[in-house]
Order: sequence, then structure tokens, then C-alpha cells
Amino acid sequence: MPGERSSAGDPARTLALLWRGAEPVPPPSRGPRPTLTVDRVVTVAVALADAEGLAAVTMRRIATDLSVAPMTLYTYVPGKAELLDLMLDAVYAAIARTTPADASWRARVGAVADDNRALYERHPWLAEISTSRPPLGPGAIAKYEYELGAFDDAGLDDVTRDAALTFVLGFVETCARGAAAARAAARESARSDEDWWAESGPLLAKVFDADRFPRAARIGSAAGEAQNAAYSADHAYDFGRARLLDGLSALIDA
Repeated sequence: MPGERSSAGDPARTLALLWRGAEPVPPPSRGPRPTLTVDRVVTVAVALADAEGLAAVTMRRIATDLSVAPMTLYTYVPGKAELLDLMLDAVYAAIARTTPADASWRARVGAVADDNRALYERHPWLAEISTSRPPLGPGAIAKYEYELGAFDDAGLDDVTRDAALTFVLGFVETCARGAAAARAAARESARSDEDWWAESGPLLAKVFDADRFPRAARIGSAAGEAQNAAYSADHAYDFGRARLLDGLSALIDA
């Protein structure tokens, strides 16, 4: 389960920060020039999350990386909850927007899925955040606008189009969490799947009764040999992506 959620901070302050570029902000008339900007804080926070994971992102650690006192940081961002929304909006704004050579809705929706999968791969910490209440910033809304456009000319009403997009993004998110779990298992055990199976396989063979579990024995063995592991994030994504588009095709054709 995700350990963090978006839109958990003060709504008014969060929205003001998210949309800070909507209107020009006049420079201070007097006093010392600011040493930081909100953009700089967000850039450092995203880089830290990319390198060390979301748990490493604390206001104190970011202040240290920026060589400022923690209290100075709070004059730019009120807390981690608001910072999290700013981080999400920043990476959403930078998502790739692939234009497939095939102009069909199927190719466009497939590209949306691939673009989102690539986003999770660049920023694995995204899989740790629940976005049932999304950050309502310009990056998130521009991403939503782009993704909805993949269903143009598919003949769906607005509510169904939104539900179809949610279906696509939910699939990608599930795959991203599975891939993140597999990476974490390999990292924490300091062993690859191949090494783990090399050790565990002979132990299982001593207690496993193939006659009692014939399907598990046959199919598990075939899948393991094909994927070189019990679970392959790439295979799960490729298989599910095709079935996802098949399912949407049945809806749209009807």
C-alpha cells in the first residue's frame, strides 16, 4: 500500500504554490534578496527522491542539501505535504508526450500507457504515493488534458472517457508497484531472482509434490523458464497492456 498521499497539506497554500507561475510576482522592494526559489527546492527534492527514495525526503535533509537552515526552507514551502504535491506536479509537467505514427485511438492510448510507465521508471517513488486526491496544479492538469486526448474520436461520452483513462492509469500504476517490489526484494536480499531460485528451487523440490499440484508444477515451470523468474515486470506489462487495449476495443466497438 502507498505510504504517502497527495493533497494532504493546506489546500489554500498548496494551490498558491502550485499555481505560483500563473501571475508575475513583483520583486521585493527592499530587504535582502532571496537565496532560494520554490523551483530550486522542488528540483532538489525530486533529485533526492530519485536517488534515495521518498523516505529520504525530509525538510531537514533538503535544507542540508541546499546549505540553508531548516527554518529558512519553511519560508518557501510550509511542509512536506505541500512539497510532495509540488514534486508530483513537477514530474507530471515533464512527462513525455509521445505522438505515435499510427493515428488510431489504440496507438494513442498505448502511448499514454507507455509514457506513464516511463515516468514511473524515471521516478520510482511515484509508486509509493496515493493520488486519489490529485495535486491540482498546472502539471497535473496538462497531463490529464494530454491523456484524455488519446480517446478523441473513440466515441466515448465524457464520463466513460474519464473512466477509461482511470482504467489505463490504474493498470500502469499496478505494474509499477510490482516492478518496484521486485527491485526492492533484489536490493534488500542482495540477490537476483536467478540466484534466489538457484538456492530455493532445490529446497522446494524436496517438499513439493508435482502429482498433487500438476497445474502448478507444469505451468509454473513453463512460466519460470520463459521469464527466467517467477515474476517478470516486463512480461506482466506487455501482456496486460495488450489485454487492456483489447478490452477497451470491445467497449468502443460496441
